[in-house]
Amino acid sequence: MLTSLISSGTRRACVLALAAALAACGGGGAEDTPNVGNPPAPPTVPAGTGQLHSATLLGTISAVDIAAALSSEESLAEDVVPRYAVTSYRLEYLTTDADGKEVRASGLISVPQKAAGAKSPVLSYQHGTIFKDAEAPSNNAVASEVSVVLASLGYIVLAPDYVGFGASKGTPHPYLLSAPSAAATVDFLTAARTWRGQANVADNGQLFLTGYSEGGYVTMAAHRALQASGSSHLQQLRMVVPGAGPYNVQSTMDGLVELVRDEQPVLGALINPGFLRYLGGSAQREVRRLLLRALLPGDADVTYDTRFIDRFLADDVQYIANTSSVHDWKPNLPVRLFHGQEDRTVPYASSVNTLRAMQARGAGELVSLTDCRAQPSGHLQCVPPFITFMLGQLAPVAQDL
Repeated sequence: MLTSLISSGTRRACVLALAAALAACGGGGAEDTPNVGNPPAPPTVPAGTGQLHSATLLGTISAVDIAAALSSEESLAEDVVPRYAVTSYRLEYLTTDADGKEVRASGLISVPQKAAGAKSPVLSYQHGTIFKDAEAPSNNAVASEVSVVLASLGYIVLAPDYVGFGASKGTPHPYLLSAPSAAATVDFLTAARTWRGQANVADNGQLFLTGYSEGGYVTMAAHRALQASGSSHLQQLRMVVPGAGPYNVQSTMDGLVELVRDEQPVLGALINPGFLRYLGGSAQREVRRLLLRALLPGDADVTYDTRFIDRFLADDVQYIANTSSVHDWKPNLPVRLFHGQEDRTVPYASSVNTLRAMQARGAGELVSLTDCRAQPSGHLQCVPPFITFMLGQLAPVAQDL
Protein backbone atom coordinates (compact mmCIF):
# COMPACT_ATOMS: atom_id res chain seq x y z
CA MET A 1 0.00 0.00 0.00
CA LEU A 2 2.92 2.36 0.37
CA THR A 3 3.14 2.50 -3.35
CA SER A 4 -0.17 4.32 -3.08
CA LEU A 5 0.74 6.31 -0.01
CA ILE A 6 3.72 8.25 -1.27
CA SER A 7 2.84 6.94 -4.65
CA SER A 8 3.63 3.83 -6.55
CA GLY A 9 7.02 5.22 -7.43
CA THR A 10 8.23 5.59 -3.88
CA ARG A 11 11.92 5.47 -4.62
CA ARG A 12 11.44 8.10 -7.25
CA ALA A 13 9.17 10.04 -4.93
CA CYS A 14 12.02 10.28 -2.51
CA VAL A 15 14.39 11.48 -5.19
CA LEU A 16 11.92 14.11 -6.25
CA ALA A 17 11.24 15.24 -2.74
CA LEU A 18 14.99 15.30 -2.47
CA ALA A 19 15.10 17.73 -5.32
CA ALA A 20 13.18 19.99 -3.05
CA ALA A 21 16.14 19.74 -0.81
CA LEU A 22 18.21 21.63 -3.22
CA ALA A 23 16.40 24.91 -2.98
CA ALA A 24 17.63 25.61 0.49
CA CYS A 25 21.07 26.59 -0.62
CA GLY A 26 20.39 30.23 0.10
CA GLY A 27 19.76 29.54 3.79
CA GLY A 28 16.80 31.07 5.56
CA GLY A 29 15.75 28.78 8.39
CA ALA A 30 13.53 29.60 11.32
CA GLU A 31 16.43 31.31 12.98
CA ASP A 32 16.53 33.98 10.29
CA THR A 33 14.48 37.14 10.54
CA PRO A 34 10.95 36.24 9.45
CA ASN A 35 9.42 38.30 6.69
CA VAL A 36 5.79 38.21 7.78
CA GLY A 37 3.86 37.70 10.97
CA ASN A 38 0.87 35.91 9.48
CA PRO A 39 0.19 33.74 6.46
CA PRO A 40 0.54 35.81 3.27
CA ALA A 41 -2.72 36.64 1.54
CA PRO A 42 -3.43 34.14 -1.23
CA PRO A 43 -3.27 35.45 -4.79
CA THR A 44 -6.49 36.61 -6.40
CA VAL A 45 -8.01 33.75 -8.35
CA PRO A 46 -10.90 33.56 -10.81
CA ALA A 47 -14.35 33.26 -9.24
CA GLY A 48 -14.95 29.96 -10.99
CA THR A 49 -12.34 28.00 -9.07
CA GLY A 50 -13.79 25.18 -7.00
CA GLN A 51 -16.64 24.72 -9.47
CA LEU A 52 -17.67 21.09 -9.90
CA HIS A 53 -17.74 20.00 -13.54
CA SER A 54 -18.51 16.31 -13.42
CA ALA A 55 -18.65 13.21 -11.25
CA THR A 56 -18.03 9.69 -12.51
CA LEU A 57 -18.74 6.51 -10.56
CA LEU A 58 -15.64 4.30 -10.46
CA GLY A 59 -17.07 1.36 -8.54
CA THR A 60 -17.32 -0.26 -5.13
CA ILE A 61 -14.69 -2.37 -3.38
CA SER A 62 -15.66 -4.68 -0.51
CA ALA A 63 -14.05 -4.59 2.90
CA VAL A 64 -12.91 -8.18 2.30
CA ASP A 65 -11.01 -7.18 -0.84
CA ILE A 66 -9.44 -4.22 0.92
CA ALA A 67 -8.34 -6.48 3.78
CA ALA A 68 -6.81 -8.88 1.26
CA ALA A 69 -4.84 -6.04 -0.31
CA LEU A 70 -3.59 -4.97 3.11
CA SER A 71 -2.33 -8.49 3.81
CA SER A 72 0.13 -8.19 0.92
CA GLU A 73 3.82 -8.01 1.76
CA GLU A 74 3.96 -4.67 -0.05
CA SER A 75 1.34 -3.10 2.20
CA LEU A 76 2.69 -0.46 4.51
CA ALA A 77 -0.45 -0.02 6.57
CA GLU A 78 0.06 -1.83 9.85
CA ASP A 79 -2.79 -3.07 12.04
CA VAL A 80 -5.48 -1.55 9.80
CA VAL A 81 -8.76 -3.47 9.75
CA PRO A 82 -11.30 -2.32 7.12
CA ARG A 83 -14.81 -1.86 8.44
CA TYR A 84 -16.74 -0.76 5.35
CA ALA A 85 -17.02 -1.33 1.65
CA VAL A 86 -15.96 1.77 -0.28
CA THR A 87 -17.51 3.43 -3.33
CA SER A 88 -15.27 5.80 -5.27
CA TYR A 89 -15.93 8.62 -7.73
CA ARG A 90 -13.76 10.76 -9.97
CA LEU A 91 -14.62 14.45 -9.71
CA GLU A 92 -13.50 17.07 -12.22
CA TYR A 93 -13.35 20.66 -11.06
CA LEU A 94 -11.83 24.04 -11.78
CA THR A 95 -8.60 25.23 -10.18
CA THR A 96 -5.53 27.25 -11.24
CA ASP A 97 -2.09 26.38 -12.58
CA ALA A 98 1.29 27.87 -11.69
CA ASP A 99 0.52 31.01 -13.69
CA GLY A 100 -2.89 31.54 -12.11
CA LYS A 101 -4.77 30.38 -15.20
CA GLU A 102 -7.90 28.30 -14.88
CA VAL A 103 -7.44 24.59 -15.51
CA ARG A 104 -9.78 21.63 -15.24
CA ALA A 105 -8.38 19.19 -12.68
CA SER A 106 -9.55 15.96 -11.09
CA GLY A 107 -9.49 14.03 -7.87
CA LEU A 108 -10.81 10.95 -6.11
CA ILE A 109 -13.54 10.86 -3.50
CA SER A 110 -13.98 7.58 -1.64
CA VAL A 111 -17.08 7.04 0.49
CA PRO A 112 -17.59 4.37 3.17
CA GLN A 113 -20.79 2.42 2.66
CA LYS A 114 -22.62 2.98 5.96
CA ALA A 115 -26.28 2.78 6.89
CA ALA A 116 -28.58 5.24 5.18
CA GLY A 117 -28.24 8.73 6.67
CA ALA A 118 -25.07 7.91 8.63
CA LYS A 119 -22.53 10.73 8.74
CA SER A 120 -18.75 10.62 8.39
CA PRO A 121 -15.80 12.94 9.00
CA VAL A 122 -13.96 14.23 5.91
CA LEU A 123 -10.26 13.43 5.49
CA SER A 124 -8.34 15.21 2.73
CA TYR A 125 -5.34 13.08 1.82
CA GLN A 126 -2.62 14.68 -0.31
CA HIS A 127 -0.52 12.07 -2.11
CA GLY A 128 3.26 11.95 -2.35
CA THR A 129 5.35 12.50 -5.44
CA ILE A 130 4.43 10.44 -8.51
CA PHE A 131 5.76 10.35 -12.07
CA LYS A 132 3.10 8.30 -13.83
CA ASP A 133 -0.38 9.57 -14.58
CA ALA A 134 -1.73 6.07 -13.92
CA GLU A 135 -0.69 6.50 -10.28
CA ALA A 136 -2.87 9.59 -9.72
CA PRO A 137 -5.60 8.76 -7.17
CA SER A 138 -8.56 9.05 -9.54
CA ASN A 139 -6.77 6.76 -12.02
CA ASN A 140 -5.93 4.21 -9.35
CA ALA A 141 -9.05 3.56 -7.26
CA VAL A 142 -8.00 0.03 -6.33
CA ALA A 143 -8.20 -1.84 -3.03
CA SER A 144 -4.65 -0.89 -2.02
CA GLU A 145 -5.01 2.83 -2.83
CA VAL A 146 -4.51 4.75 0.42
CA SER A 147 -7.66 6.82 -0.12
CA VAL A 148 -9.74 3.67 -0.42
CA VAL A 149 -8.11 2.11 2.63
CA LEU A 150 -8.71 5.20 4.77
CA ALA A 151 -12.32 5.37 3.60
CA SER A 152 -12.81 1.76 4.71
CA LEU A 153 -12.16 2.99 8.26
CA GLY A 154 -15.13 5.36 8.13
CA TYR A 155 -13.81 8.60 6.63
CA ILE A 156 -15.06 10.31 3.49
CA VAL A 157 -11.66 10.64 1.81
CA LEU A 158 -10.74 13.32 -0.73
CA ALA A 159 -7.57 12.91 -2.78
CA PRO A 160 -6.78 15.59 -5.37
CA ASP A 161 -4.74 14.37 -8.33
CA TYR A 162 -2.95 17.77 -8.47
CA VAL A 163 -2.48 19.89 -11.58
CA GLY A 164 -0.50 17.92 -14.16
CA PHE A 165 -2.26 14.62 -13.52
CA GLY A 166 -5.63 13.16 -14.37
CA ALA A 167 -7.86 15.62 -16.19
CA SER A 168 -5.07 18.22 -16.30
CA LYS A 169 -2.35 15.94 -17.69
CA GLY A 170 -0.19 17.96 -20.07
CA THR A 171 -0.19 21.02 -17.83
CA PRO A 172 3.14 21.18 -15.97
CA HIS A 173 2.85 19.97 -12.38
CA PRO A 174 3.66 22.97 -10.09
CA TYR A 175 6.05 21.06 -7.84
CA LEU A 176 6.95 23.00 -4.67
CA LEU A 177 5.03 26.07 -5.77
CA SER A 178 2.81 26.84 -2.82
CA ALA A 179 -0.11 28.76 -4.37
CA PRO A 180 -1.15 26.24 -7.06
CA SER A 181 -0.41 23.33 -4.71
CA ALA A 182 -2.79 24.80 -2.16
CA ALA A 183 -5.38 25.73 -4.77
CA ALA A 184 -5.65 22.18 -6.13
CA THR A 185 -6.54 20.97 -2.63
CA VAL A 186 -8.73 23.84 -1.46
CA ASP A 187 -10.69 23.95 -4.72
CA PHE A 188 -11.21 20.20 -4.51
CA LEU A 189 -12.60 20.63 -1.00
CA THR A 190 -15.15 23.05 -2.47
CA ALA A 191 -16.05 20.84 -5.43
CA ALA A 192 -16.39 17.80 -3.18
CA ARG A 193 -18.70 19.71 -0.84
CA THR A 194 -20.90 20.57 -3.81
CA TRP A 195 -20.93 16.93 -4.89
CA ARG A 196 -21.83 15.68 -1.41
CA GLY A 197 -24.83 17.98 -1.40
CA GLN A 198 -25.96 16.74 -4.79
CA ALA A 199 -25.35 13.07 -3.98
CA ASN A 200 -26.85 13.23 -0.46
CA VAL A 201 -23.60 12.05 1.12
CA ALA A 202 -23.62 13.35 4.68
CA ASP A 203 -20.53 14.56 6.49
CA ASN A 204 -20.48 15.34 10.21
CA GLY A 205 -18.85 18.78 9.98
CA GLN A 206 -15.31 17.59 10.74
CA LEU A 207 -12.40 18.04 8.32
CA PHE A 208 -8.83 16.75 8.62
CA LEU A 209 -5.81 17.26 6.34
CA THR A 210 -2.91 14.84 5.97
CA GLY A 211 -0.14 13.76 3.59
CA TYR A 212 3.44 12.51 3.45
CA SER A 213 6.47 13.83 1.53
CA GLU A 214 5.15 16.12 -1.22
CA GLY A 215 1.75 15.37 0.25
CA GLY A 216 2.94 16.81 3.57
CA TYR A 217 4.07 19.94 1.76
CA VAL A 218 0.77 20.33 -0.11
CA THR A 219 -1.13 19.73 3.14
CA MET A 220 0.78 22.56 4.83
CA ALA A 221 0.29 24.87 1.85
CA ALA A 222 -3.46 24.17 1.84
CA HIS A 223 -3.77 24.74 5.59
CA ARG A 224 -1.97 28.08 5.30
CA ALA A 225 -4.18 29.13 2.39
CA LEU A 226 -7.36 28.18 4.25
CA GLN A 227 -6.32 30.24 7.25
CA ALA A 228 -5.10 33.23 5.26
CA SER A 229 -8.32 33.45 3.26
CA GLY A 230 -10.70 32.78 6.15
CA SER A 231 -12.20 29.98 4.06
CA SER A 232 -15.47 28.46 5.16
CA HIS A 233 -13.68 25.11 5.17
CA LEU A 234 -11.61 26.38 8.08
CA GLN A 235 -14.71 26.23 10.28
CA GLN A 236 -14.72 22.45 9.88
CA LEU A 237 -10.95 21.86 10.06
CA ARG A 238 -9.96 20.12 13.29
CA MET A 239 -6.37 18.94 12.86
CA VAL A 240 -3.55 18.79 10.31
CA VAL A 241 -1.05 15.90 10.26
CA PRO A 242 1.79 16.39 7.74
CA GLY A 243 4.66 13.93 7.44
CA ALA A 244 8.23 14.48 6.19
CA GLY A 245 7.42 17.40 3.91
CA PRO A 246 9.84 19.96 2.44
CA TYR A 247 8.02 22.85 4.11
CA ASN A 248 11.18 24.94 4.38
CA VAL A 249 12.29 24.64 0.79
CA GLN A 250 15.45 26.62 1.48
CA SER A 251 16.75 24.22 4.13
CA THR A 252 15.45 21.20 2.27
CA MET A 253 17.35 22.09 -0.88
CA ASP A 254 20.60 22.15 1.07
CA GLY A 255 20.28 18.40 1.38
CA LEU A 256 20.16 17.89 -2.37
CA VAL A 257 23.11 20.20 -2.87
CA GLU A 258 25.15 18.01 -0.57
CA LEU A 259 24.19 14.89 -2.51
CA VAL A 260 25.18 16.49 -5.81
CA ARG A 261 28.47 17.57 -4.26
CA ASP A 262 29.11 14.05 -2.94
CA GLU A 263 28.32 12.40 -6.25
CA GLN A 264 30.15 14.93 -8.43
CA PRO A 265 33.25 16.00 -6.46
CA VAL A 266 34.84 17.99 -9.28
CA LEU A 267 31.69 19.91 -10.07
CA GLY A 268 30.76 19.92 -6.38
CA ALA A 269 33.83 21.97 -5.60
CA LEU A 270 32.28 24.80 -7.61
CA ILE A 271 28.92 24.68 -5.84
CA ASN A 272 28.79 27.05 -2.92
CA PRO A 273 25.54 28.10 -1.26
CA GLY A 274 24.63 31.65 -2.13
CA PHE A 275 27.09 31.88 -5.03
CA LEU A 276 25.51 29.72 -7.72
CA ARG A 277 24.75 32.75 -9.84
CA TYR A 278 28.51 33.20 -10.32
CA LEU A 279 28.97 29.78 -11.90
CA GLY A 280 30.06 29.87 -15.52
CA GLY A 281 27.43 29.09 -18.12
CA SER A 282 28.62 25.55 -18.82
CA ALA A 283 28.97 24.69 -15.11
CA GLN A 284 25.53 26.06 -14.33
CA ARG A 285 23.99 24.10 -17.20
CA GLU A 286 25.61 20.93 -15.87
CA VAL A 287 24.33 21.57 -12.35
CA ARG A 288 20.86 22.13 -13.76
CA ARG A 289 21.11 18.89 -15.76
CA LEU A 290 22.09 16.94 -12.65
CA LEU A 291 19.25 18.43 -10.68
CA LEU A 292 16.72 17.58 -13.36
CA ARG A 293 18.10 14.06 -13.58
CA ALA A 294 17.52 13.71 -9.85
CA LEU A 295 14.11 15.32 -10.16
CA LEU A 296 12.63 13.41 -13.07
CA PRO A 297 13.18 9.77 -14.04
CA GLY A 298 13.61 8.98 -17.68
CA ASP A 299 10.29 7.12 -17.92
CA ALA A 300 8.08 9.85 -16.42
CA ASP A 301 4.99 10.47 -18.54
CA VAL A 302 4.00 13.77 -16.92
CA THR A 303 5.56 17.23 -17.07
CA TYR A 304 7.01 19.07 -14.07
CA ASP A 305 7.34 22.84 -13.73
CA THR A 306 11.00 23.33 -12.79
CA ARG A 307 11.13 27.10 -12.50
CA PHE A 308 12.09 26.86 -8.84
CA ILE A 309 15.37 25.21 -9.89
CA ASP A 310 16.22 28.14 -12.15
CA ARG A 311 15.42 30.58 -9.35
CA PHE A 312 17.61 28.53 -7.05
CA LEU A 313 20.48 28.62 -9.52
CA ALA A 314 20.03 32.39 -9.64
CA ASP A 315 20.33 32.48 -5.82
CA ASP A 316 16.88 34.06 -5.67
CA VAL A 317 16.33 33.36 -1.97
CA GLN A 318 13.40 35.74 -1.71
CA TYR A 319 11.56 34.02 -4.54
CA ILE A 320 11.94 30.64 -2.85
CA ALA A 321 10.76 32.09 0.46
CA ASN A 322 7.72 33.81 -1.05
CA THR A 323 6.71 31.28 -3.67
CA SER A 324 7.75 27.89 -2.33
CA SER A 325 8.36 27.70 1.42
CA VAL A 326 5.33 27.15 3.68
CA HIS A 327 6.89 26.86 7.14
CA ASP A 328 7.05 30.37 8.58
CA TRP A 329 3.55 31.34 9.81
CA LYS A 330 1.32 30.84 12.84
CA PRO A 331 -1.39 28.16 12.62
CA ASN A 332 -4.47 28.49 14.79
CA LEU A 333 -5.26 24.77 14.81
CA PRO A 334 -3.26 21.70 15.88
CA VAL A 335 -0.44 20.74 13.49
CA ARG A 336 1.17 17.38 14.25
CA LEU A 337 4.46 17.06 12.37
CA PHE A 338 6.18 13.69 11.90
CA HIS A 339 9.66 13.03 10.51
CA GLY A 340 12.61 10.63 10.67
CA GLN A 341 15.95 12.00 11.79
CA GLU A 342 17.81 9.89 9.22
CA ASP A 343 15.73 11.10 6.27
CA ARG A 344 18.08 12.17 3.46
CA THR A 345 15.31 12.61 0.93
CA VAL A 346 13.61 15.43 2.81
CA PRO A 347 16.01 16.48 5.57
CA TYR A 348 14.74 16.34 9.14
CA ALA A 349 15.80 19.99 9.45
CA SER A 350 12.78 20.99 7.36
CA SER A 351 10.43 19.89 10.14
CA VAL A 352 12.64 21.23 12.91
CA ASN A 353 12.76 24.64 11.23
CA THR A 354 9.00 24.56 10.78
CA LEU A 355 8.41 23.75 14.44
CA ARG A 356 10.72 26.54 15.57
CA ALA A 357 9.32 29.09 13.14
CA MET A 358 5.71 28.41 14.11
CA GLN A 359 6.46 28.44 17.82
CA ALA A 360 8.38 31.69 17.38
CA ARG A 361 5.18 33.10 15.88
CA GLY A 362 3.31 32.14 19.03
CA ALA A 363 1.78 28.79 18.04
CA GLY A 364 3.05 27.17 21.24
CA GLU A 365 1.78 23.64 21.85
CA LEU A 366 -0.53 23.77 18.83
CA VAL A 367 2.47 22.56 16.85
CA SER A 368 4.45 19.44 17.74
CA LEU A 369 7.07 17.26 16.07
CA THR A 370 7.14 13.50 16.63
CA ASP A 371 10.23 11.54 15.58
CA CYS A 372 9.89 8.38 13.54
CA ARG A 373 11.24 5.44 15.57
CA ALA A 374 11.86 3.09 12.66
CA GLN A 375 15.36 1.69 12.28
CA PRO A 376 16.68 3.14 10.09
CA SER A 377 14.45 6.21 10.15
CA GLY A 378 14.78 7.07 6.47
CA HIS A 379 12.12 8.51 4.18
CA LEU A 380 10.59 5.24 2.99
CA GLN A 381 11.08 3.37 6.25
CA CYS A 382 9.00 5.96 8.10
CA VAL A 383 5.89 5.66 5.94
CA PRO A 384 4.27 2.78 7.88
CA PRO A 385 4.93 4.50 11.22
CA PHE A 386 3.47 7.70 9.76
CA ILE A 387 0.20 5.98 8.86
CA THR A 388 -0.05 4.58 12.37
CA PHE A 389 0.83 7.96 13.88
CA MET A 390 -1.65 9.85 11.72
CA LEU A 391 -4.55 7.53 12.49
CA GLY A 392 -3.64 7.64 16.18
CA GLN A 393 -3.71 11.43 16.20
CA LEU A 394 -7.12 11.55 14.51
CA ALA A 395 -8.70 8.78 16.60
CA PRO A 396 -9.51 10.82 19.74
CA VAL A 397 -10.99 13.65 17.67
CA ALA A 398 -12.74 12.05 14.70
CA GLN A 399 -16.36 11.18 15.35
CA ASP A 400 -18.92 8.97 13.61
CA LEU A 401 -16.44 6.41 12.35
